Amino acid sequence: MPVVRPGVRILSFVQTGDGQVPRLVDRSPRVPADRLLGQLVPPRHFARATFDSYVAAPAHPSQAAARGRLREVAHEIGRPARRRWGRARHEPVPAVYLDGGFGVGKTHLLAALAHAVGVDRTVYGTFVEFTHLVGALGFAPTVEALATRQLVAIDEFELDDPGDTLIVSRLVRELTDRGVAVAATSNTLPESLGEGRFAAEDFLREIQALAARFEVLRIDGEDYRHRQVRTDEPALPDDVVADTVRAHPGATLDDFEALTTHLAQVHPSRYGALLDGVPLVGLTAVGPVRDQDVALRIVVLVDRLYDRDVPVVLGGTGEHDLFSAAMLRGGYRKKYFRALSRLGALAAQGRELVGSPGPGPAPHATTQG
Repeated sequence: MPVVRPGVRILSFVQTGDGQVPRLVDRSPRVPADRLLGQLVPPRHFARATFDSYVAAPAHPSQAAARGRLREVAHEIGRPARRRWGRARHEPVPAVYLDGGFGVGKTHLLAALAHAVGVDRTVYGTFVEFTHLVGALGFAPTVEALATRQLVAIDEFELDDPGDTLIVSRLVRELTDRGVAVAATSNTLPESLGEGRFAAEDFLREIQALAARFEVLRIDGEDYRHRQVRTDEPALPDDVVADTVRAHPGATLDDFEALTTHLAQVHPSRYGALLDGVPLVGLTAVGPVRDQDVALRIVVLVDRLYDRDVPVVLGGTGEHDLFSAAMLRGGYRKKYFRALSRLGALAAQGRELVGSPGPGPAPHATTQG
């Protein structure tokens, strides 16, 4: 029997014939405010990203130019405030917006800036994570918490929800007024790639009063990953999904519909904690999503899986037709295309684990409760 430690709830398990497998639906993490802030760091993909490791394409000089400017920004942020007549004189803090298509290295550069300034002095998260932080803590407490840092880095700034855009715009205004530097990125839609239609004009229009504070750094180039928005790989049979999960201690196995129901009971700011210690996620009976609220929760979960490099094995119909054609044409289409791209990449990693032995015994699965 597993040992119960204070403050930790033992997970329920699903019986799969010859072993017990933990389920995400049995996890209900309660995440303290300090952890919500503490987990806002550059994603694992870019844990070692630096300006030196960013490979600028010679054919696209805007890449090297953006890198050079961000080096200067890191120096400006780290420079102590000038003193005049015995008082610190606060000059306008840097506010930069990295504008470009998929795969030109914007996230790498944003993470490199965070590391250059110092991760302990930076709060780094996606636009959605910041809106969830405000939802979990409240606006004023969020401002007070973030104002203790020197840089707030916002990846994938989204403009498809006027309410969320207004909240984050106000948050940025409050922080820059307090001397906190801000850096942000965004993406174009897949159908706009290669056409030179970036998001800067939309971004500057939506943030209105803040527009004059932002310096736009355009980054041209091709998608270095050449990633597809959707994959053509067939989904796995549900029994293969279960077998793969059983072979990897600590992996979770859930029915897709049951998981989507559970996600409605968990605040999106806790989706990261939901995946604590999970090396692989298996989902059976995956099928098309008809409800937009459910679809948006799936987007957030996929983002947290991607941030943590957690492979997935998908049964049912897999990622195919997960979001309806109407959703892919609607106002949240950018989120859905990103989720399909990321889910396809994670599913490709998961397929590589099919038939492979697990890494050996793992510690008992636990979660904060």
